[in-house]
Amino acid sequence: MDSGRGSVEGQHDVIVIGSGAAGLTAALALAERLKVLVLAKGSLTGGSTAWAQGGIAAVLDAGDTFEDHIRDTMIAGAGLNRQETVEFVIERAPYAIERLVELGVPFNSDGDTLHLTREGGHSHRRIVHVDDATGWAVQSALLEAAEANPNITMMPGRTCIDLITGRHEERYSGSGRVWGVYAVEQETGEVEAHTARATVLATGGAGRCYLFSTAPRGATGDGIAMAWRAGARVSNMEMMQFHPTCLYNLEVKNFLITEAVRGEGGHLKLPPGVPGEGRRFMPGFDMRAELAPRDVVARAIDHEIKRLGLDYVHLDISHKPPEFVRGHFPTIYEKLLGLGIDMTREPIPVVPAQHYTCGGVMIDLAGRTDLPGLYAAGECTESGLHGANRLASNSLLECFVFGEAAAADILDHWGDLDDPPPVRAWDESRVTDSDEEVVIKQNWTEIRRFMWNYVGIVRTTKRLERAAHRIRMLGKEIEDYYGAFRVSTDLVELRNLHQCADLIVQSALKRHESRGLHYTLDYPDTLDEPRDTVLVP
Repeated sequence: MDSGRGSVEGQHDVIVIGSGAAGLTAALALAERLKVLVLAKGSLTGGSTAWAQGGIAAVLDAGDTFEDHIRDTMIAGAGLNRQETVEFVIERAPYAIERLVELGVPFNSDGDTLHLTREGGHSHRRIVHVDDATGWAVQSALLEAAEANPNITMMPGRTCIDLITGRHEERYSGSGRVWGVYAVEQETGEVEAHTARATVLATGGAGRCYLFSTAPRGATGDGIAMAWRAGARVSNMEMMQFHPTCLYNLEVKNFLITEAVRGEGGHLKLPPGVPGEGRRFMPGFDMRAELAPRDVVARAIDHEIKRLGLDYVHLDISHKPPEFVRGHFPTIYEKLLGLGIDMTREPIPVVPAQHYTCGGVMIDLAGRTDLPGLYAAGECTESGLHGANRLASNSLLECFVFGEAAAADILDHWGDLDDPPPVRAWDESRVTDSDEEVVIKQNWTEIRRFMWNYVGIVRTTKRLERAAHRIRMLGKEIEDYYGAFRVSTDLVELRNLHQCADLIVQSALKRHESRGLHYTLDYPDTLDEPRDTVLVP
């Protein structure tokens, strides 16, 4: 990269990649003293935060305790969680809720007390929420505060390509120090180099590696792939969470039916036309029935679908009073009504779908990665909170706590962070435009389909090896294509999807047991000692 038409955009104090809960929380905390640049791949509201229906878990009820929330989190995570991380996050949850209330998030309340609901895996009511659209309310409040802050510059429409490290310096140092990121401006196609003393990854998960996912279109594992290519370790990428209840509809493929529907009394039943139609089946799989953790419920649904040759099962809350259902789930009620389903009178057809990436870039309690100058927070990370399965409504909580933690560490060590050196502009002198966009679409579809079929809810070694073979075949084709043509969002995302698929399969092949979200027929037992699957570049 010695020359070209790419531009060097100048220096900022800190760059935050991602405009969801983790990114904006970090940006707001940093902006008390520093100038912050926030880069978003699409719109500023295009990430997973705005999609979150359920809520945020926090110990706020008089009968609840930190110890109970910690225990529930560890049980859901099948012991793979790091105890110190779980304690760190959960003990900071009430403060996170307090900060959101100060920002104006209109949480549901009973008078002066926040209304708490309950979800699967929780032993108490501890989920604060805004009806069934908590994520949108949180996103709106954070974004309003960020846009009003003179120390925060927001740049939507930037697709980040690779982190800037020592190898990109004008005087090549080869160090692993991160100085910022190269990003393509989507409207012009120009590649910009953004540099800063510190960079925070808050890019979300890799859900779009799978054919069926509740994740937004942009959840292509960009931060995980960029950090891996820059030299950071990743951990537990095999731990992909599948939400048990995604609406089954041929037109609407990623509408999630929140965990709270089961938490408020919804029953999973067999649909008409099969033996046992209308029967609840979860009590036969787990004593907690519909309130079992997500991995248990998802496997049970998958088992019944495969056993009976079904397209879906039913989630039924119509036995509750209509005003109760409409009052608790107004967004879901209206969405389903528009599709011809009245959830106050009839069951909802549901199937499992990929929902959350529990593994990712390894970080410590300050949000630091292996690479100096690079921090991370939220779904792109493996902090030790979730272990082998995320407990419902702990995801937004993790974003707030680690967004704050990363910002605090940067502020505490600001004097120790060097100004970035001059870096080379992106070299576009060799590349040309491509009229073969069909190649990107074909490879994207192929990855998502074999990942769903071979690396899904139930796995085998043979299926994983088949997936690994296809990943190797696609790798050279994608790299050749990437090296020859001008970068675009679709091409960058394809490259990152391929990289994350490879990391998921590598991790799954290394785990010779079934634990939490990783269930393999070849190793059905759980080993006595829980161990992280750590991959080193």
